[in-house]
This record gives sequence, structure tokens and C-alpha cells, in this order.
Amino acid sequence: VQLQASGGGLVQAGGSLRLSCSALGRSFERYNMGWFRQAPGKEREFVAGISRGGGRTDYADSVKGRFTISRDNAKKTVYLQMNTLKPEDTAVYYCAADWAISSAPVYTMGSQYDYWGQGTQVTVSS
Repeated sequence: VQLQASGGGLVQAGGSLRLSCSALGRSFERYNMGWFRQAPGKEREFVAGISRGGGRTDYADSVKGRFTISRDNAKKTVYLQMNTLKPEDTAVYYCAADWAISSAPVYTMGSQYDYWGQGTQVTVSS
């Protein structure tokens, strides 16, 4: 599966952005999806993940209550709604995918994903 992330940009602190990740390929509904981010000089970190059916989600503590991950399997797209953005949210955001069985938990580790998008820059000004 090929992934294309979009929706990044420059926003003031307290603002919102919605990232999208569109998939090319078959059987999108069989993939767990995730969002990760990497800030300059820092390691890539997990942000949010969603199970293949959308019924299970997980979030990094730093974004809980502010970010929401969702998916539309008919559109082969996963979204990350980001509200109340903070300067520390500034990073390149990547979407990721990997095949999963229906009962699989949300994948929260980068090593659990085989497919990655190209990244989209999110910059939050103070």
C-alpha cells in the first residue's frame, strides 16, 4: 500500500489542523493505521493509532484530549484532527500502515508498521 499524507501547515498556538492520509492499493480495511511525528533533533514518536475497523484507538499521553484519529475505509483515508495545538507539536507527521487481523490491538510502535507515507510538516507558532 502507498500512503500520501497531507494537511500540514503553519498555525498559531491554540489553533487546529486536520491531517489526512490517503492510501493507494487494495484492502485498506485490513490495515491498522497510525500517525507518528518527528521533531528536529528528536526521535520519531507515536502519536495515535487506530485498528483496521476503527473500533479501537490509542494516543500518546501528550496528545490525549486534543487529537482524534479516525478513518473512512470507503475513502481509504485516515485522519488526524489536531486541536489546541502547542508549539511542542511542531514536527513532521507521518502516517503508517500495516496488515492486521481483525482482533489485533492498535499498533503503537514504529517497528510494527511496514508502510510509511512521506510526511507532512506541522509548525505551531507561539
